[in-house]
Amino acid sequence: MVQRVMIIAGEASGDLHGSGVVRELKLLSPSIDIYGVGGEKMKKAGMDLIYDIKELGFMGFVEVLKHLPFLKTMERTLEQIVRFKKPDVLLLIDYPGFNLRFAKIAKRYGVKIVYYISPQVWAWHRSRVKKMQGLVDKMLVILPFEVDVYKANGIDVEFVGHPLLEVLEHTLDRKNFCKRFGLNDGKKIIALLPGSRKQEIDYIFHEMISAARMIALEQDVEIIVGVAPTLEEEYLKTLYNLKGFHLIKGLTYEVMANADFAFVTSGTATLETACFCTPMFVVYKTSWVTYMIVRTLILIRNIGLVNIVAGKTIVPEFIQHRANARVLAKSALRLLSDEKRVAEMKSELDQVKGKLGNIGAARKVAERILAMN
Repeated sequence: MVQRVMIIAGEASGDLHGSGVVRELKLLSPSIDIYGVGGEKMKKAGMDLIYDIKELGFMGFVEVLKHLPFLKTMERTLEQIVRFKKPDVLLLIDYPGFNLRFAKIAKRYGVKIVYYISPQVWAWHRSRVKKMQGLVDKMLVILPFEVDVYKANGIDVEFVGHPLLEVLEHTLDRKNFCKRFGLNDGKKIIALLPGSRKQEIDYIFHEMISAARMIALEQDVEIIVGVAPTLEEEYLKTLYNLKGFHLIKGLTYEVMANADFAFVTSGTATLETACFCTPMFVVYKTSWVTYMIVRTLILIRNIGLVNIVAGKTIVPEFIQHRANARVLAKSALRLLSDEKRVAEMKSELDQVKGKLGNIGAARKVAERILAMN
């Protein structure tokens, strides 16, 4: 019987989806002991935090190198937890750079390993699949095409559906949304979604801000910023000129649902925005060293999850040098003036949502964990 579960989630999206799993585990087995790395949502759901994801807000090759001492310390600490608390199952949620290394350590102690939300091996690092053979006892994927990748390599895999489907709730309609945040309901709403990591915000946000201001010079719009729960509004206000902008924290889905258009940092947020059928541009920028390394490794044409799931480019992507304010503003104004293209994009985004399976991913993951003997 599974009595102790250790979970490692290193990002805000992992905290969100991990919290659903923690909640379901507690419902199915109230006395179960759950501990590990996560965020506020997982903590509220009933997990004891050893490390908080707020300490892990860095990304990219260069940036990870700078934080290697911290990561090594965390790794050693977690190994001692595995050694002395002896979890029955280790649940790894995305965060492959750290999680796949730690899986090797945990395996030495005889821990069953379940991986939820697969590393993007279909995009790059396909060699990781080979490394998972004999290491991961159960792979639970959230995108249907991922099943074939793992089956071909003899790894026990199951498509559980996308966890976004069970958290995509918004309670405010357009009228009440505008009333609550002091917006003019008669104007188009432009949303900026710069991400949850300070590092990615530093590269991208100023371009989004400038692009939005350029759009406002041509059209009468309201500009809102979706502030991730892990960020402080004062941090953004101190570093950036946000005069005239509306900052909305912790209500990302309300922002996505009620915006007419959004600039979205590449990542899970592009898929979330797609589920609300909100027209968008995918924006991504990092250090040039990181970008040049990634460009040589990546195996697919698109980097936006929305386009990857669609199997084609339905949302324009503005990467690195193209992620500049003038290009973004000019392209956005062209789209916003083309009602036919906006309607087509909304229709294509609706089809993307249909590919994500059925509601109930968190319950399925919890059941699979408890079945590991």
